[in-house]
Amino acid sequence: MHGWLASVLPARDLLVEPASADASFRRYFRAVEGTQTWIIMDAPPEHEDCRPFVKVAALLHDAGLNAPRVIAQDLERGFLLLTDLGRTTFLAEMQRDVSRAPALFADAFDALVTWQRASRDGVLPPYDEALLRRELGLFPEWYLGRHLGITLTDAESATLETVFRRLLANILAQPRVFVHRDYMPRNLMLSTPNPGVLDFQDAVYGPITYDVASLMRDAFISWPEADALDWIVRYWERARQAGLPVDADFGSFYRDVEWMGLQRHLKVLGIFARLHYRDGKAGYLEDTPRFIAYVRAVAGRYVELKPLIPLLDRAEGATSRVGYTF
Repeated sequence: MHGWLASVLPARDLLVEPASADASFRRYFRAVEGTQTWIIMDAPPEHEDCRPFVKVAALLHDAGLNAPRVIAQDLERGFLLLTDLGRTTFLAEMQRDVSRAPALFADAFDALVTWQRASRDGVLPPYDEALLRRELGLFPEWYLGRHLGITLTDAESATLETVFRRLLANILAQPRVFVHRDYMPRNLMLSTPNPGVLDFQDAVYGPITYDVASLMRDAFISWPEADALDWIVRYWERARQAGLPVDADFGSFYRDVEWMGLQRHLKVLGIFARLHYRDGKAGYLEDTPRFIAYVRAVAGRYVELKPLIPLLDRAEGATSRVGYTF
């Protein structure tokens, strides 16, 4: 990496330091020379493909959003040299000063509406039933099975499948737009213009509620229900004014956000367990209680999803064996 960097930024006295880690195999470094900085992505090609990042970065720029610009690339070796959007994430800023949250979410939703308005079919991979179902399968395989050691009975498997089918029917009926797929405060940077958008390489064409659910039901910080509801209403109003195909009835739209969020919560529980056991990435499992709380809240609000509650109760009873409690 250092040799490649010297070839694309020659004759510079660079200090190279870690910038951030990633749940994938990607690593990020910051190259510093005086007051000027760059970001280097190191994505081992045997594990990662930089081409989606380059493609989606161009889409974001074309839409008028602030994403890293690709200055240089070596796709065969998995190196990208990027512009630096700063050091402070929305998450860090909200944790420093929670009163900043409303203004930051307003900027995040403005950017999201801009991104969604640029949507067109056939550009990004479809967020189709096969992908949604593979993601749901991570919950029983990795969280229940590998992490908690639970083997589902035939009745429990049938119950879970019924809930999955209900979720998929709702999600697949939603209008389709560009989906960032990890649109959360940790991936938004304090920047000019605000926000700087990161970690978009997995973008797809899918349900309009996905990024709303991702932003409001975060992995690392939770919000009172009344605050989240108020922010979602504000997004819905912006989206309607922008001509986006959100449901004209807010109650129906909010239900769709919650059902989409439940799919994501179940997926994330599986991913966090897989990161721990398969990839040796410690720490993610500590955030699973937050997602169980999200799942329980949504499942308890809708009669079609309530059959999930007994399975959650069984999972809660198993957590004491693995050292995590709700």
